[in-house]
Amino acid sequence: MARLILDNLHKSFHGDPVVKGLSLTIEPGEFVALLGPSGCGKSTILRMLAGFEPVSDGQIIHGTDCLSSAKRHVPTEDRNFGMVFQSYALWPHMSVKDNVGYPLKVQKIPAAERNRRIQEALEIVQLEDYADRLPAQLSGGQRQRVALARSLVTEPDVVLFDEPLANLDRHLRATMEETFRAFHKRTGATIVYVTHDQSEAMSLADHIAVLNKGQLVQWGTPQELYATPKNTWLANFIGRGSVLNVEAIAPQQYINSADLHRLIDGYSPQKITSNVLVRPQDIAFVEASADVASSKPLAVTVRHCIFRGERYDIELILNNGQTLLAYSDVPMTLESLHHVRLGQAWSLESES
Repeated sequence: MARLILDNLHKSFHGDPVVKGLSLTIEPGEFVALLGPSGCGKSTILRMLAGFEPVSDGQIIHGTDCLSSAKRHVPTEDRNFGMVFQSYALWPHMSVKDNVGYPLKVQKIPAAERNRRIQEALEIVQLEDYADRLPAQLSGGQRQRVALARSLVTEPDVVLFDEPLANLDRHLRATMEETFRAFHKRTGATIVYVTHDQSEAMSLADHIAVLNKGQLVQWGTPQELYATPKNTWLANFIGRGSVLNVEAIAPQQYINSADLHRLIDGYSPQKITSNVLVRPQDIAFVEASADVASSKPLAVTVRHCIFRGERYDIELILNNGQTLLAYSDVPMTLESLHHVRLGQAWSLESES
């Protein structure tokens, strides 16, 4: 396996840029998610990696080989990349084993070797007992596993996933996430996984590239993106939380409870302000008389109380009119008055 590099990648359609200067380095065996809203360019990036689309500028380099540039384009069949499509793309008249083995048939691999690889791929996705069934006789999750097995038989250097769980219900998505985890652990393959679902990306990937409007917003581990998002857009996109306007402070730093309460109290729309992110788990309900680390509790009013099964989501209103999302083990009466202590926050960059 080799390192996969996207170097200042650009893509335009009819003069309209859809990918703008993307640079990423993906290490061998890494599970990378391309995450972003619809129209951010993530599927176009995957298509360029697969060789379905030429690049407008920049390079795609795998190991020492340039796969794509403005002057060079290696065909899809010569890249040794596997692809798992959202729609499965299975031949309805072929059995499971014939669907899985089709790429090997096209490559004219000898029958004995072809059968060996088919059997190994079916064992990895736990479908060896379904080899003779047709796609119509399988569940959605099983069809997705057939598509996954088919991507494996050519022993690819990189496996590309294009929103593979989008057509599955919630229960099947959770099951398939575990299948993908086990597949990655067993094969050690380099994976590039496109999704608009942050929970998928956060639970599966080693690193995530968050994209918006064709540009890279931030690259990091799931933990880094959740704890230290770059700007307000990303703070609202990853996880749940509250972005507050506070008195001006330098970006990209943690703020302790005492300083945070002071910054909130000092907020005025007439002053220069900053944005900070407060996660729900960092909000504690306290007594009005509580005095923790020299910071007085903040008075809040309950606007909404929503039951989520294991907890209640509580939407709170601060005295300055801003909203906070908190968690509670017990329900709270609408319009009731409470006091909270904010444990910490993360200061955000302003968006250009």
